[in-house]
Amino acid sequence: MNNAHFLIRLSPLLILPLFTACGAAPPEEASTAVEEALGGGQASVVDETSAKDVVRIAIGSPDHKTLVAAVQHVKYEDVLANAGPFTVYAPTDAAFAALPEGTLDELLKPENKMTLQDILEYHVALGVMKPESMSDGRSIGMANGDNVKFSVSEDGTVMINDAKVLGSVPASNGLVVVIDKVLLPPSES
Repeated sequence: MNNAHFLIRLSPLLILPLFTACGAAPPEEASTAVEEALGGGQASVVDETSAKDVVRIAIGSPDHKTLVAAVQHVKYEDVLANAGPFTVYAPTDAAFAALPEGTLDELLKPENKMTLQDILEYHVALGVMKPESMSDGRSIGMANGDNVKFSVSEDGTVMINDAKVLGSVPASNGLVVVIDKVLLPPSES
């Protein structure tokens, strides 16, 4: 064995005592400790200066507690806090309350996690899809692979499938579009 190979194989053994002597954790333990202290991934970053991302907008909304709970249940907050851009069609708490009784409780059961993920992904489009830019009959693909269809009435009301667009909020990584119904993928309808 030549000296270079020996040093490469020996270097982890040399570094570990150095961290221990300094009272520091080895790099992999240190990064795990930092992640635990921060509470996780991208969604745990605290930034009070920049524009809010789609997750922070939903968290700050008094009308989207159920949506936030569902996103957190399937652990999508880090995904939606990334660069995007995303358009999140955000049903209000009233929209979730209008689902048949027991539906939400059923979706929050561990065995139904995949179904809840599919429904949540049906509320996310990649890119920024401004409601005022949607033309009547336009269809766009959603994160779960299914399509939604827009309609625009004569008075300018924009609908996504059968949900009325109530407003939109720009985000640092896309757009949050508030809607009055929960969108159900064709496979879940």
